[in-house]
Amino acid sequence: MDTDPFTPNYPAPTALRPLLGLTVLVIEDSRYACEALRLLCLRSGARIRRADTLRSARRHLQVYRPSVAIIDVGLPDGNGSDLIRELVDSNQRPDVILGTSGDFDGEESVMGAGADGFLDKPIVSLAVFQDTILTHLPMDRHPAGPRAVPQELVEPDPIAYRDDMAHVADVLEAGSDTRTLDYVAQFLGGVARSAEDRELATATDALAAKRACGDSATSEAATIAGLVQLRLAEKIAI
Repeated sequence: MDTDPFTPNYPAPTALRPLLGLTVLVIEDSRYACEALRLLCLRSGARIRRADTLRSARRHLQVYRPSVAIIDVGLPDGNGSDLIRELVDSNQRPDVILGTSGDFDGEESVMGAGADGFLDKPIVSLAVFQDTILTHLPMDRHPAGPRAVPQELVEPDPIAYRDDMAHVADVLEAGSDTRTLDYVAQFLGGVARSAEDRELATATDALAAKRACGDSATSEAATIAGLVQLRLAEKIAI
């Protein structure tokens, strides 16, 4: 059970809010992906807390035990699979540990680390989100009676996508060493696919392919930097 000292009594889940009473810790550096998960938690009745680095996540976990941890594989300060391994062996293990990634080999990585399940990006389906968590909870944590399968898909605020573009611009401005380019390729790959930005996704795939071969990716990095700046220059209606 979640042991947050500020809310000792948890309401029972309902058919419309099947995750009521759960606290979800989302460890994700993409604002866009995190906004999608925030909306999914809101629709499901769960509370959400966020960490954008492994360091921040470990700090959270020293203070409280979430019911569910959703951990992205690619984070600025390391691989999320390492944290999954730590939590699997921890005395304060969350009830449900899920990995997430937009990479083709992401599921193999998190399941190999001991995760209970995997959420493939983009994470926008309310039904998939709820069912993936409920599958790994005991039946006494499920809502009583029949539950209709929700058909809703969430749409994150486009401002969150702009925030991700600003983050990538800052990262590229700080340097373009191999570690930085690997991070940019991983980060943008998931973000671009989540936002259905095919042009940026194609450019990111080209960067990732060059890095996988160990080749110079100066041209690909420059292309991505230009596309990011174009998206930052676009006006978003508020």
